[in-house]
Amino acid sequence: INHVLDETLSEQEGDLDAETRWAVAWFNDHGFEEGSFGDAHTYFLRYTTAENALKEAGIVYSARGRVRLLKPSELPASWTPSSDTRLTIWEVVHHLVRALEISGEGGAASLASEIGGQSDIARELCYRLFSICERNKRATEARSYNALVQSWPEIMRLAHEDHTDEAEQGRLL
Repeated sequence: INHVLDETLSEQEGDLDAETRWAVAWFNDHGFEEGSFGDAHTYFLRYTTAENALKEAGIVYSARGRVRLLKPSELPASWTPSSDTRLTIWEVVHHLVRALEISGEGGAASLASEIGGQSDIARELCYRLFSICERNKRATEARSYNALVQSWPEIMRLAHEDHTDEAEQGRLL
């Protein structure tokens, strides 16, 4: 089942931005651990992106020849999709993970209401990241992605409800 799921999700990789494709490949091989800039550069070339693009997107930390993905807990609490100048699907998923862990389904729904059409792609990425974690025996990260996947229907319901309530308030004013 996992093999078929991996094949299906790999086929959907074309829906992802270059920075997210880089992050997925890095995550598969390194998780949230540091790696050398030389390794990262190989990925940059493969996915047609660069270190500064990943830094602008807010998904990596690099210093002294080392590179790593930022963990959800390291992401800024003030982030909103509308204020992001380089929005990536990777970022959306990890901000949703962070919001779910801190504020529950309601907090994740508030954020999800702002991502619009990106939600289906974000859900697919979350499934893929869970699969990578299972295969690489990363139980801690797997739990976070699984929690988001399991909560997804309720998060989307609440996000739609929030959006509907805002539209109704706008009409009343």
